Amino acid sequence: MANTQDIRRRIKSIRNTAQITKAMQMVAASKMRKAQMGALAGRPYASLMNRVLVSLQQRTDPKMHPLLQIREVKRELVIVMSTDKGLAGALNTNLFREVANFDSARTAYVTVGRKGRQFLGRTRREILADFELKDAPSFLETKSIAQYAVERFLTGDVDRVSVLYTRFINTINQKAVVRTLLPITNFEVAQADTGGAAAAGGTDPMGGYLFEPSAEDVLDVMLPYYLQYQVFQMILDARASEHSARMVAMKSATDNANQFIKDLTLEYNKMRQASITTELLEISTAQMALGS
Repeated sequence: MANTQDIRRRIKSIRNTAQITKAMQMVAASKMRKAQMGALAGRPYASLMNRVLVSLQQRTDPKMHPLLQIREVKRELVIVMSTDKGLAGALNTNLFREVANFDSARTAYVTVGRKGRQFLGRTRREILADFELKDAPSFLETKSIAQYAVERFLTGDVDRVSVLYTRFINTINQKAVVRTLLPITNFEVAQADTGGAAAAGGTDPMGGYLFEPSAEDVLDVMLPYYLQYQVFQMILDARASEHSARMVAMKSATDNANQFIKDLTLEYNKMRQASITTELLEISTAQMALGS
């Protein structure tokens, strides 16, 4: 049974841990606000870009552009966007659980994040490339990821490119999702929050606008940029999800540590009170023995 000295030592150790988790919670909260603003600010722009692409697709022949051609999937490339650090709750665990749904025999991977690279290496899956990004990457820094995927698709090395990332919903809720990046299908181009339903019904969401020099030329320029921006937006979502999950996890760890300290303090006070009571009884018994 632990004595009072052991309990004091445990309280001190847990209090130090609580200070560390509290500091990490504050740092994650600061980064979370910036990441959330970046992830949410880009969604209206992505929605407008989707509407433009829906209109361009309706004015051109989709079969003429190689990025829109659907092929039989013999080999697939999956871009896994994970975190560089741990202590983010079940964020990476939920992400890696989706990896098991892919056929490892015909699937190759591109990793963005140290945790994803380590997991795929441990499970002996094929990694074609690894990209290291800063905590808050710029659009230019993420272009190389989309360019690599496009090159692999156009050369015929892979027939489909998917992205596995954590979509940011709110501070408490983040969801691991798999999204097809290439080929760009009708559904994927028409998935905008505004205009998507209209496009599905056959209505041009950009009716009344003219594209110069031609819709085909604008589409050739827009599709690579669209892919680059989609990858950038997914990375922003993944970063916002990471900092949100880490902030929640560190807050939970701090609360648990504080509750543990309260429980240990109560146990310490009980043991100290029992020790004092025992000493008083011994003194009283000795005094009574001397008096008799």
